[in-house]
Formats: sequence, C-alpha cells, structure tokens
Amino acid sequence: MSKPRQTVAIVGAGIGGLTAALAFARNGAEVFVLEQASELKEIGAGIQITPNGARVLNALGLADDCAAESIVAQGVQPMDAITGQPVTRFDLTTKSPAYRFFHRASLVTILADAAKKAGVHISLGQRVCAVTADGTVVTDAGTLHADIVVGADGIHSVTRDLFAGPKAEFTGQVAWRGVIVAPDAPAIAHIWMAPKRHVVTYPLKGGLLNVVAVQERTDWAAEGWDHMDDPTNLQSAFSDCAPNFQEILAQVETPSLWGLFRHPVAQVWSKGRVVLLGDAAHPTLPFLAQGANMAIEDAFVLAHCCAAHASVQSAFRHYQQLRRDRVIRAISAANANAKNYHLSGLKRSVTFAGLKTLGAVAPSAFINRLSWLYDYDVTR
Repeated sequence: MSKPRQTVAIVGAGIGGLTAALAFARNGAEVFVLEQASELKEIGAGIQITPNGARVLNALGLADDCAAESIVAQGVQPMDAITGQPVTRFDLTTKSPAYRFFHRASLVTILADAAKKAGVHISLGQRVCAVTADGTVVTDAGTLHADIVVGADGIHSVTRDLFAGPKAEFTGQVAWRGVIVAPDAPAIAHIWMAPKRHVVTYPLKGGLLNVVAVQERTDWAAEGWDHMDDPTNLQSAFSDCAPNFQEILAQVETPSLWGLFRHPVAQVWSKGRVVLLGDAAHPTLPFLAQGANMAIEDAFVLAHCCAAHASVQSAFRHYQQLRRDRVIRAISAANANAKNYHLSGLKRSVTFAGLKTLGAVAPSAFINRLSWLYDYDVTR
C-alpha cells in the first residue's frame, strides 16, 4: 500500500523555506508556503552559495538558472585595511560545483519560480500568529492544518515559540550592509581586516559590489537587517584605514545596521508535527557564509527523511541526527573567524606573515582547509 500524500505547511518564504518547499514538492507532497510579506523579496543584497549548498540546488534542477544569475567566485583575498594592501590570495576555482556570488533576490526568484512550477502554493501577506504541535497554523487570514509544519521563519521565528530555550546573547559586535556600483570589481571576495573590525566585499550581477562591515562595540543595535543607519557612522568606524578602502565605504549611501547575537543551537528541533530548519533552529554569525547554505542543506535532508520514514516523528529524529553536529561545527568555525578577522598587535603581524607564506606556497589551502564543509554532499 502506497504512503498517503503528505500535506506540508512551511512558515517563511526565504531561501530555506523555498528550498524546502521545492524539495518536498519534488518528493510528492502538497506544499503550502505562508509568508507575511506582501511580495517576495529579500532584505539585504549579496549571498555566497558555497559548493555544499550548490549541490542541493543542482539536485533540485536549478543548475542552469543559478549559473545565469550569479558570478563564479575566483578567489578570496585577505586585505590589510590599515595599509590597503593585500595580505595574500587563495584560489576558489578548484571545487565543483562552483562557489558563486548571488544577489539574494535573484536566488529567491529562482526558488519561488521553480516551487510554483512544481505545484507549491505560495500565499503572501499571511502573518502567522501561532503554531501548535498538532500541525495547526493560525494566520491573520484563517487556519491551516497540515501533516508537517516547517518553521523556516528565521531568527525571529514564531514557530520556535513552541520550543523552550535560552535567550540569545549580544556578541559585542554590530554589522552594516550596503551595495555600491562597481562594474569593474573582480570576482573575488575581499576581507578587509583591521583591529576589532573588518569588511567583506564581493561583486554581484549587474555591476554591483556587496559590502558587509563588522565592528566590535559595547552598545548594540536590534537584530534584523531593516534598521537604517547614517552612512557617516560606518565611515567613522574605519576612519583610520587606507584611502583606497575608505573610498569603497564612502559610496555606501543607505547602510542597514544590525546587532549580532549568538543563539544557542536548539536542543530539540521538533515537537509533534512541527519541525525547525535554518536560522529558526540554529542561527549562525555571518563569518563563514554558511547561514543560507546550512538552511539549504537542512531543507533537502528534511524532505528526504519525511519521504523515507513511515512516521513524522521518526523522520524528524533522523533529520536532527543527520544535521545537528554538522551545523554546530559550522557555527563554531564562524565564531572563530569573528576573532581571527579582528586581531591586533603582535598576533596580527604573525598571522599576516603566516597567511602570506601559505598563499605563496599553497594557494588552494583556504578551500582545502574547509573541505569538511565544502565537499559535503547531502544529496548522496
């Protein structure tokens, strides 16, 4: 006797939620996506899809669309922001599939279009008020019952309210995000490092440059990307840096500002018919470019487990077993980068000397050091 068709309600139409919607639909489920925004768009700009995330997108049939809407990354170049000079350069071209730079809105559009073609029902302007363990989702427009409810609603997750857990803690860091016009920017991620702060820049389709700046400080900003800040605050945070670097920051006209908080990884990712993925289960700091990639991996594994297991509860248990240790390792690596990018004094000098040597003798060392992350294939 064949397994009855599952109904799946997904809370949130971000990258993780839409990937889950497509993966569940590909496995034969009837999928409903509930999104509180009135239109599908992504706040913020750039996103890096690393080879581990790209394998999932390729397995879902999106390889050609992703290639058309992204830039293939050629390398990563640590920079001394004080002098404006390169420290070294590491090659990113040795892995397959390619490491890519996307505009977030482009990737959301690719996923949403594919999900709709696969029969997914996407409802916009649907604010979720509550989720119960029996699979009931209450919105401001009505009630939906599903066999499986997926909380893909990010760091401010309503779905996560079902799960008791410790509060997030401010890291002592804030971040700015902005985009500037830079048609001649090379296909390289630059990491501009200064004591207690750093900036990452990389190009996007359409002649744009994504800019994310981080500063250590005691006063904090609220979480989220929708808090606009005065661009002079960003510029003054790096006022002692090199002129060529300050020229980039001077072009950021409307930076968004948010506080960086450390969230403990949820001990339990499911309750009854409800399960979490991505930032709702395990938010990560933006120092390894893995927030979206971990959500993409989660989505594929969750859909596969739910198709393969006879019961929802056994599927959820297997999903968490497969995912939790990996995301904890990725989060730990991101936390380490937060320190390594902000070194000062003797540690900074010694680290830069070591990076120069490594880049000269082993230009693939950067990506090889992360082979545990990039070579992982959840689709196998």
